[in-house]
Amino acid sequence: MSSSYIDTYYRRTLATEESYPPAEGALKTEICIVGGGLAGLTAALELARAGRSVLLLEAERVAWGASGRNGGFVSPGYATSLAAIERQTGREQADELYRLTMEGVEIVRGNIESLAITEAAPSPGIMKVVRYDGGAGLQAARDTQEKRFGRKLRYLGRDETRALLNSPKYHASLTADDSFHFHPLNYARALAREIVRLGGKIHEGSPVISCELDGAVKRLKTAKATIAAEQVLFTTGGYTGSVLPALRRAYIPIATYVLLTEAAPDLIRQAIRIGAGVGDDRRAGDYYRTVEGGSRILWGGRITTRTTEPSDVAAILRHEMVTTYPQLAGLKIEAAWSGLMSYARHLMPQIGQYRPGVWYCTAFGGHGMNTTAIGGTVIAEAIQGASDRYKLFAPFGLVWNGGPFGTAAVQLTYWSYQAADLIRGR
Repeated sequence: MSSSYIDTYYRRTLATEESYPPAEGALKTEICIVGGGLAGLTAALELARAGRSVLLLEAERVAWGASGRNGGFVSPGYATSLAAIERQTGREQADELYRLTMEGVEIVRGNIESLAITEAAPSPGIMKVVRYDGGAGLQAARDTQEKRFGRKLRYLGRDETRALLNSPKYHASLTADDSFHFHPLNYARALAREIVRLGGKIHEGSPVISCELDGAVKRLKTAKATIAAEQVLFTTGGYTGSVLPALRRAYIPIATYVLLTEAAPDLIRQAIRIGAGVGDDRRAGDYYRTVEGGSRILWGGRITTRTTEPSDVAAILRHEMVTTYPQLAGLKIEAAWSGLMSYARHLMPQIGQYRPGVWYCTAFGGHGMNTTAIGGTVIAEAIQGASDRYKLFAPFGLVWNGGPFGTAAVQLTYWSYQAADLIRGR
């Protein structure tokens, strides 16, 4: 039997309790998907909708990793900037890549609506705030987004921002009404139910321990099963093992942290007076939102290359929250947790074909709710021969992560950014 979900707000508010049996025996399928996060689930759903035979293997539970324990923000963009993408690909391809992320937002929204996933509890609006007097930069970003992509973003100056977010730290904000936040674990589990309803197979508690990928028929092995498949898609993330070494060498596991406060709507209202999700402009800055009608706060932040959870997660995040909103000093913490995200050195998703019949779709960094949706979709299209849109990601391949030196460099870079933010008083 597969293990349980860790204790998070999302686990505490699961809409249903179904599970899926481990894989057993000799199994055959057209497409075998390894990894039950949102990328794998999206690909499986699109393939099942097309009538293809699909079998998904998950080592733990559906959306057990980052897909089911994140901040729940669904908005366009990648973990890296549009400017960085453009430097690598040129403007035309950068624009196409960015439009894919806008499509990813609409894929999630469309699934929630068409499958009536009310338990995903979508709430509109994502607000970016700056902790310095950077209003001109935000207005320029707004103008760029409208001109290049037709997005309508709302700029608020200091007084308007602080009327909604009562913190002396904030100087201006930009709100995206085409973005939203939601319950990612309930959403992912609803996708799993639909996959099975359409005839797809899902097996939890089924880590792949070996695979043979060279022949026309690919063979994968779990503790109790062998799977023969025509095509294989790897959609593992921050918990990727060594079954496909090229994937293991191409990502850096990065931990981030989230806390849940007690229910205290009147106290919270003194600080946060908006239902939108909020993220600040610092590297690995704070991201937070209210849940249960403004009764509680989900507050996330910090990153580290440390893959074990520190004992003081709640204290670290609480300090960030109270530094931003001193009026919340009396607010108690009910839970705190961490999760591993998968980052490539170039900070872009790794989406492509490893060899004929073998695909990968991973490394979504801290911006996965939209990019897992479009990533899973374009790979499903490629497997069916319906499009080659996945090739837009070709400039961002399975680059070596640098090993221990790469991990150390990432941590040192983050510490340097954090120090710079402290010096600036941000």
